[in-house]
Amino acid sequence: MMTETILANATLVLPNDVILGAIRIENGVITAIDQGAAVPSGATDCGGDLLMPGLIELHTDNLERHIEPRPKVNWPHASAIIAHDAELASVGITTVFDALRVGSIQSSKKMNYGEYARHLADEILGLRDKGALKISHFLHLRAEVCSETLIDELAKFGPADRIGIVSLMDHTPGQRQFRDINQLRAYVCGKHGLSESEFESHIAEQVAISSRLGQAHEAAAVTEARRFGAVLASHDDTTAAQVAISARHGAHFAEFPTTVEAARACHANGIKVMMGAPNLIRGGSHSGNVAASVLAEADLLDIVSSDYVPSALLSAALLLGDLWGDVARGVACVTQAPARAAGLTDRGSLSLGARGDVIRVARLQGAAALRGTWVLGQRVG
Repeated sequence: MMTETILANATLVLPNDVILGAIRIENGVITAIDQGAAVPSGATDCGGDLLMPGLIELHTDNLERHIEPRPKVNWPHASAIIAHDAELASVGITTVFDALRVGSIQSSKKMNYGEYARHLADEILGLRDKGALKISHFLHLRAEVCSETLIDELAKFGPADRIGIVSLMDHTPGQRQFRDINQLRAYVCGKHGLSESEFESHIAEQVAISSRLGQAHEAAAVTEARRFGAVLASHDDTTAAQVAISARHGAHFAEFPTTVEAARACHANGIKVMMGAPNLIRGGSHSGNVAASVLAEADLLDIVSSDYVPSALLSAALLLGDLWGDVARGVACVTQAPARAAGLTDRGSLSLGARGDVIRVARLQGAAALRGTWVLGQRVG
């Protein structure tokens, strides 16, 4: 049975232009894009609101927040996944790569953390298969190089698991995000309540694990990404030398490079740069690393992730549009650019033949107010 949705009298954010017009979605696919203010019979009159592709989220910690709403409080997973999915739909995200850590620490007396990714992936994919989720879900495996169990955990996944991204996470103390040990001390001791002696023991344990297993884990993660058919991403690159290694591994994009040096090296090596929307909106990194706005002003920013604030993604796109004087370019950072970086060719733009994943947005006193989310032409928020 044919389904049809027409959204008219809207400010259409096209890949390289912004026009007043209408789109028609038939059986989940955009079949017509017309210019002008006409409102055909049966269409939704958008009153000039922005109409843009659904947002595409490559890296979010939001599911973790629903599963553990407070420290040591575990929420039922099915309820958490459904709530996470609904929240993303409510802020205009129509495709998400749910980030799951693989690689655990089991030997530490104070800082143990266990395996969870395989079980949670089964729950996400099971709810998707049952039609319980509003938006499109893929998996993003965050491969923790500085861990004890990475290889065994990766072996439990395969090409049928909708793994779109594998990112190389290396949290060895003294480098990347926490090359400043004082920043690491503030974060770890504040979060886990470690004493100074416990913190020093933690540092020694992490460095020893990295020295013993780090290279083998990194090589295994690169190999497994190919087996899954997933895109590879680097994480927290800080130096040009680290970027060169990421390039040799075949990284498609870099999550949160911490310096201008690393961002420039990424572009020199054909690696797209992704930064966090909270960094952009707050005016800087909470870890003391490079500000996203600095990279944007230097034309070194390609993709934006909501990171830990889902609603920040839409606001960041419009903020970038204002910064660059180009709304289409700002919106592309959260739609077309992440889609292409993740290897998705069927979404991310208002174009003929693309998925009918679209959002309607009003700008009210500088803020972004979502007025509708459609996935495959069906309204979900």
